[in-house]
Amino acid sequence: MPEEILLTQEGYDKLEAERDELVSVRRKEVSERLKEAISYGDLSENAEYDAAKNEQAELEERIHKLETMMRNATIINEDEVSGDVANIGVVVDVKDTATGETDSFMLVGSTEADPFAEPAKITNDSAVGHALLGKRVGETVEIPVPDGILHYLITGITK
Repeated sequence: MPEEILLTQEGYDKLEAERDELVSVRRKEVSERLKEAISYGDLSENAEYDAAKNEQAELEERIHKLETMMRNATIINEDEVSGDVANIGVVVDVKDTATGETDSFMLVGSTEADPFAEPAKITNDSAVGHALLGKRVGETVEIPVPDGILHYLITGITK
């Protein structure tokens, strides 16, 4: 049975846009390169043909992967997500109880992770994301990480 993929609507839309771009634009470009390489003649020693065939295979593999992810996606309806519990699609504000540093994380599905976004988009499968899921403002979570254990106090949850 295929693995369920949790996505926000924004994440699903990005997958769909990438798939559409690959199918409608890139597929034609690769096809043209393939035709051009074939026109050079002998295919047994034609580097351009080999490169175009490899590019075509990689493109088709990516399209297939995107379509599979879209088929197996469960879109989290942000209107149905409660703003008082940490869940996919919400931003969780935390304070490190040891250092006093604060941070914000948006919980997203595994295909949407972007630690450099503002706020950082972390996957529900990560140690921090998994520990925050289902928690409420005021709760403290212990998160085992390679450097030890983080102690985060949840200071806010917003949609």
